[in-house]
Amino acid sequence: MTPKFSICSYSFRRSFESGEMDYRAYVEFNRIHGFSQLDPWMKHVEPALDDRSWLADAKRMAEDAGLPYGCIAVDGGHIYEKTAAERLECREMAYRWLDVAASLNASQMRIDTGGPEELTDEIFGIIVDGYNDLIPRAQAAGVEIVVENHWGPTKYPENTVRLLEEVEGLGLLFDTNNWAEGMQERAWQMCARYARLTHFKTFSFDSQGNDPSVDLHKALSILRENDYDGVWGIESTPADGDEEGAAVKTRDLIRRALDG
Repeated sequence: MTPKFSICSYSFRRSFESGEMDYRAYVEFNRIHGFSQLDPWMKHVEPALDDRSWLADAKRMAEDAGLPYGCIAVDGGHIYEKTAAERLECREMAYRWLDVAASLNASQMRIDTGGPEELTDEIFGIIVDGYNDLIPRAQAAGVEIVVENHWGPTKYPENTVRLLEEVEGLGLLFDTNNWAEGMQERAWQMCARYARLTHFKTFSFDSQGNDPSVDLHKALSILRENDYDGVWGIESTPADGDEEGAAVKTRDLIRRALDG
């Protein structure tokens, strides 16, 4: 099977901020470089929340490029906050983003757990209830909800596994990097079998085109051993600022590892 690749638009956040790239250019970058789907960070499609015309344009751009929408990475729609009022505000934001995802025919939407790193039973229960509310709505709209090891309790693989085992229908956006210090490879081993999409993180490249700071070949091998057959998603964050170059180099790194 020919591997499929995607690049989260967060990888181009500096280019967006400087005006060097806009959403149309992001779509065109994906088309030119052979990526298989669009994985926008919500900041880059935020006008779609209130502007139906912008939403229609974003859908048309994708159709013209022959690219489906994959995963919309949502910030601000997370499950846990300290008060019920704050949690309701986040949930309503998640519902709004779910409407956008459904309108774009996106296959997935990332919603974080929220919450502190220490996962008490009370906080865990609130998080579980939140996903159990959101997931049926998403399934009815044809959207899979995925949680990312991103911040708070999901930096710890035990918490991530506990949640994925408890909540039916919840998938994992497997980020190679976002784990608590010293837990990275252990987390890869524990969590690879739950992966539904990936964020392969890169920061710099050596003369062979590999990132010397992390053994991404090992991460890929672990995923393959666990029968991962989804899109090989990228979220590159190059130290030198060459965001377009890093996206292509990371794709090529993964491709070499798959062929090796």
